[in-house]
Amino acid sequence: MITLRTLFLLLFCSIIGRVQAARVDTVDTFSASMKKTIKAVVVTPDAYTGDREFPVVYLLHGYSGNYADWVKKAPVLGRTVDANNVIVVCPDGNFGSWYFDSPVDPSFRYETYVANELVAWVDSHYRTIKSRQGRAITGLSMGGHGALYLAFRHQDVFGAAGSMSGGVDIRPFPNNWDIAKRLGTYAQQPERWDQNTVINLLHLLTPGSLALLIDCGTDDFFFRVNTNLHEKMLERNIAHDFIARPGAHNWAYWNNAVTYQLLFMRQFFDKQKPG
Repeated sequence: MITLRTLFLLLFCSIIGRVQAARVDTVDTFSASMKKTIKAVVVTPDAYTGDREFPVVYLLHGYSGNYADWVKKAPVLGRTVDANNVIVVCPDGNFGSWYFDSPVDPSFRYETYVANELVAWVDSHYRTIKSRQGRAITGLSMGGHGALYLAFRHQDVFGAAGSMSGGVDIRPFPNNWDIAKRLGTYAQQPERWDQNTVINLLHLLTPGSLALLIDCGTDDFFFRVNTNLHEKMLERNIAHDFIARPGAHNWAYWNNAVTYQLLFMRQFFDKQKPG
């Protein structure tokens, strides 16, 4: 006879099993362009079995963060990975790389690393859909800028992109977050800032090439640059989803936002399936 206590234990174990079903690997990748090993976290869903190939979402951290931020600070991530049956890759973007290939410091080539070297490494080590139809990229803050920057510049690699609280226009912040260390000062190198800020890269977009989701809280210090980007995209008739809701620049917001991002990416991937 099954007692109430036994039923409770079975239910508890079932819940714990579902919550922790996604597998988290910490891996060493290599960047030939920077001649160094770089850590990343790879989260695979519970359904990652057999010969099936899975789509991949590259999830970028913010300034002063690292590859482990998302798994340590967003407990919702594992459940969301399972719910959407995607692989999530969280690379290390170093302290304030902004995911540029820096014209100032050759040890910061994070555009080349993420868009080329890391994608190739992941495709060779995991069962992935090896095309833009099976790849998306998103991130928070510096990583939101990085995700759109890389997607706009590498539309052959990524089919969908998102941003959470992204620094999508760096020019209003000339003295913040080590950007000047990567590009030179805004006063001395304004053209570099103009050429490497997301809001000025819309001309690179092939119409309909990217599925885009931009999300920023109304209390965020990046809210104005995000609404500016949204309005500029509307003026140019660039299809995108835009979310603005109460919230600030913090993990409470991003724990919520990442669920929208992965659902959006999952819907993009589903649309790519034949038939």
